[in-house]
Amino acid sequence: MQYDFTKADMGDLELLVKSRVMVLKAANKLPEDADMSEIERQSREYYKKALADGSHTAYLVFDGQRLIGTGGMSYYSVMPTCDVTSGKKAYVMNMYTDPEYRRQGIAYRTLELLVKDAKARGVEHITLEATDMGRPLYEKYGFVQMQSEMQLRNKR
Repeated sequence: MQYDFTKADMGDLELLVKSRVMVLKAANKLPEDADMSEIERQSREYYKKALADGSHTAYLVFDGQRLIGTGGMSYYSVMPTCDVTSGKKAYVMNMYTDPEYRRQGIAYRTLELLVKDAKARGVEHITLEATDMGRPLYEKYGFVQMQSEMQLRNKR
């Protein structure tokens, strides 16, 4: 594999925003012309803050100049628990590989880099939301289905 796995910084802001929109369109099966202007604006603000304060790590994967993959990890803290005595947690986000490059280990390597970064920060509790397509990758890496989490749905 001769691809360049680059840890993103503030100079990659627009590329990160572009990749976020691309991931959301793919994951949600949205049309190419879907209005993503608010997502773009909010993502730009998120990346500006999170890259500056270190609460997010992102990797961009290139084949030459072509962006072919991406992945990110958001870091946050909660009150210490018996399972997570440090209260430090991480959430894998924005995993994507260009369809032409799938099944070459790119997503696995990206995930490996993200987990390594989290472990270097002392974060042991790492979660994610998996699409049907991504689930086998995460299971192969060692992620397991969670049984106890719940989510409050928005009431409108």
